[in-house]
Amino acid sequence: MRADARRNRELIVTTALDLFAEHGARVSMEEIARAAGLGVGTLYRHFPDRQALLEEIAVDTLQRLMTFSRAAAAEETPRWQVLRLVVEHCAGLPLGLAKTLSSTPISHPELPRLERDLNALFEQLAKGAQEEGTLREDIPPSEVIALLNVAICRPGARADDYLTTVILDGLRR
Repeated sequence: MRADARRNRELIVTTALDLFAEHGARVSMEEIARAAGLGVGTLYRHFPDRQALLEEIAVDTLQRLMTFSRAAAAEETPRWQVLRLVVEHCAGLPLGLAKTLSSTPISHPELPRLERDLNALFEQLAKGAQEEGTLREDIPPSEVIALLNVAICRPGARADDYLTTVILDGLRR
C-alpha cells in the first residue's frame, strides 16, 4: 500500500473512531469522509461498505483494549483497582460497536476471538476481585462482566457518569 493510501486509511479509521465514540454507530459514511477531509470515493476505496469499516474499527478498538487490559492485569495491583482502571480506560471508546456487530454476520476473523479473550480476561479479574474480598461474591464473574458492559458499551459512556457509578457501587463489596 502506498504511503498516502496508508495515511488516508489511518485517517478514516481515526476519524470514524472519534465520531463513533461521540455519537455511536449512527454516523454516516459521508459524515466520516467530510470530517476526515476526504472524498466519499476515497473512503469507499478503503472500505467497500459500512460493515467493513465498523468491523475494522471494532477490531482496532478491542486490540487496544486487550493490550491495555493485559498490561494492567500484569501489575501487582488489587484486582478491583484493575477493573476500575479498565472501566476508566473504556470510557469514551466506541465499544458499543462490538455489541452492535454481534447481532450481524461478521466477516472479520479477529473479532469473535478478541471478544472471547477480553471476556475471559475480565472474568479472571472479577474472580480475583471476589477472592480478595473487594467485589461482591454473590454475582458470577460472567454476570459482573455483563453489568460492566451495560455501563461502558454505550455512546458517551464515562467512568464518572451516574450509570457507571451506580453499577460500580453496586458491585463493590
